[in-house]
Amino acid sequence: MQPHRLFYSLLLTVALVSTAIIQVKAQEIWSLDSCRSVALANNKQMRIRNESIRMADYQKREAFAAYLPSIDFAGGYLYNQKKISIFDSDQLLPTKTFDLETQSYQFNLAKNPETGLPIKTADGQYVPETVALIPKESMTYDIHNVFFGAITLTQPIYMGGKIVAMNHITHYAEEAAKALRNNEAENVIYAVDAAYWQVVSVKAKYKLAVSYVALLDTLRQNVEAMVRQGVATRSDLLSVEVKLNSAEVDLLKVENGLVLSRMALAQVCGLPVDSQMTLADEDVELSATTLNTPIATQYDMADVYARRQDLRALEYNVKVKHEESNVARSSMLPNVALVGAWSFSNPNMFDGFKKRFEGAFSVGAMVTIPIWHWGGNYNKYRAAKSQITIAQLELEDARTLIDLQVSQSAFRATEALKTYIKAVSNIASADENLRSATLGFREGVMTTDNVMEAQTAWLKAYSEKIDAAIDVHLCDVYLSKVLGQLTPALSE
Repeated sequence: MQPHRLFYSLLLTVALVSTAIIQVKAQEIWSLDSCRSVALANNKQMRIRNESIRMADYQKREAFAAYLPSIDFAGGYLYNQKKISIFDSDQLLPTKTFDLETQSYQFNLAKNPETGLPIKTADGQYVPETVALIPKESMTYDIHNVFFGAITLTQPIYMGGKIVAMNHITHYAEEAAKALRNNEAENVIYAVDAAYWQVVSVKAKYKLAVSYVALLDTLRQNVEAMVRQGVATRSDLLSVEVKLNSAEVDLLKVENGLVLSRMALAQVCGLPVDSQMTLADEDVELSATTLNTPIATQYDMADVYARRQDLRALEYNVKVKHEESNVARSSMLPNVALVGAWSFSNPNMFDGFKKRFEGAFSVGAMVTIPIWHWGGNYNKYRAAKSQITIAQLELEDARTLIDLQVSQSAFRATEALKTYIKAVSNIASADENLRSATLGFREGVMTTDNVMEAQTAWLKAYSEKIDAAIDVHLCDVYLSKVLGQLTPALSE
């Protein structure tokens, strides 16, 4: 085989394989569970909730770190314009001599040679006989460039319960974030289910519309034959053609609606809106008999409260408010901490004035006791108590609304199932009515109007069955949601 032919052969093979892969992907079947999983993985709100959980975990670690000693370093540099001097001039200090008679040191005072008494100045001060000179320069220090620093260690001992309360707050905040994430997951699942069953519903109505157009087209052909045979009028044919045209327009609308509903499902799943999604249930006969959750008339509300993620978040919010009141109360209690430090400077005065780095350790305790703040801290505590009351009232109000939700959802699910059963029973009547009208038309005892009325009634009966079946599915999903049974297994 020639090289260029071999190249073209390989290129054709690659193209065929690529086309096959694309067709396989285009024909991928999406089940309801796979749509839920993709939506949960791609949903932006779920990502936000997951990031909130991660943030709450970091805050919990930050709060725990307050139990442990903190080590800090502080340093600096200072330039001073002038030197520092203890004296403003040279200093003359009087001296003493040991007196054997008194066994003590006595000042060396200048004495009058005649009287032998110490000489005094005009202001009554004794005149020393000898002095010690301290030059000003010897007590002048160069502090133009000063370097200093300290390494400190602080260990909290008692902070009025603030650290314990903050650790509890961050723990409850993390649990509340998880509950809100799970609640958001329920919302995503419900939105996916609504979009999924909408596609299934529109697809069923599309097939129903196709069947309806086929019925009308068959009727048109029969009427045309009857017109040619002279047993039907042109008016009868026009009536059928008008009905057929209207049905074809409706079919086009349903077809467009099917495309739009697939786009809506793709958007909810976080996929490109032009994704080709073939659903596992869109070619299956719609039925409400596959539902697993029985519709009860009464529910254990304690179990419902325990499963509801939004209610759990509110319960954690009440706990957080309790701990926040403890934090506010800590501002009225003493704080005790151990403090240790190693400080250094250059120049230093530890062993005379030396221009070099030298440091020393120091250890101590620090106590802070609030005494009087004009009621500010106490009012802050009372405001925190009011927030607890507000959170508890919000929790009670949410429980009341959940009671209403459960009752209404169970009622709607029951009514939806009743409607479906009634719609199924109407199918047999519609089929029989259509069969009788078609047979009567062939025998000449029925008109085209009678047949079209029967076909319209048949279309309505099947359409109502589709709507009823979809409504049963959606009511079942919503009932599971309000009962707290829709929460998926999510990784922490």
